[in-house]
Amino acid sequence: MALEFDTRFNPSYGRGVTVAPDVLRITAPNLSPFTFHGTNSYVIGRETLAVIDPGPDDDAHLETLIEVIADRPVSHIFVSHTHRDHSPLAARLKQHTGAVVLAEGAHRPARPLRTGEVNPLDASADIAFAPDIALPDDGVIDGDGWAIRTVLTPGHTANHAAFALEGTGVLFSADHVMAWSTSIIAPPDGAMADYMMSLDRLIARDDRLLLPGHGGPVTAPRNFMRGLKTHRKMRERAILERIKGGDRTIEDMVKAIYRDTDPRLHGAASLSVLAHLEDLVARDLVSTDGDPAIDGIFVPAA
Repeated sequence: MALEFDTRFNPSYGRGVTVAPDVLRITAPNLSPFTFHGTNSYVIGRETLAVIDPGPDDDAHLETLIEVIADRPVSHIFVSHTHRDHSPLAARLKQHTGAVVLAEGAHRPARPLRTGEVNPLDASADIAFAPDIALPDDGVIDGDGWAIRTVLTPGHTANHAAFALEGTGVLFSADHVMAWSTSIIAPPDGAMADYMMSLDRLIARDDRLLLPGHGGPVTAPRNFMRGLKTHRKMRERAILERIKGGDRTIEDMVKAIYRDTDPRLHGAASLSVLAHLEDLVARDLVSTDGDPAIDGIFVPAA
């Protein structure tokens, strides 16, 4: 299917918006080309609550979360992954509520850094984060009138997790699947092969509604995710065609493939192309000297 993004979204800063039964969305005011209108936090339950993705360390957002929570207890704080727009506020919200913090684990790259390699996304990683409880894949946390299943979805980060609200068909997809844009897959933080396997895993589920980390809901998840998969495969073919046509560097490929993309996003686009090339080299479809690198030379495989 053709992939159509939905950029219609009212963040309604400063208040909670009902997006499913007993689920409120609160959007942080950290808008940017990478975060769209800001990071979505979710408050789940009626009496004793859970919070998913507290968001960035922002005073106004914390104040809004506290107002929405009101005088109700919070038992659990779930964190989908450790980028600075999702996890840092967990510590302050824990101080206020006494809730336990749960996540797959601490931040780590999808692969070890290679000799001389610098992680360009170091500044975006919440290195200080450590969960109280490490969540296993497919584990279920029971709360007061709700249960949340962990669905590990590495790709955007190595520790990325989605959360299924059991018995509702609602999945909190964080940055793995978003209606407004594709997810950034940027080595060494993320890995394209992991992302595609995680995407297949979500396609095989029967969720009816995805609530992402940025922007509005995905209301036809399986069709949309099939579109995302097709989009990634088309991007892969475009990279292969550029290489077969004579392009040898990521810079040249980005100039051609992303010519209609906001130039502010070209750095992220370069990392996305590198993610594809890491996968293509591993599959023996492209060759390079040594490990794939952002400044490497790429040729068709012999």
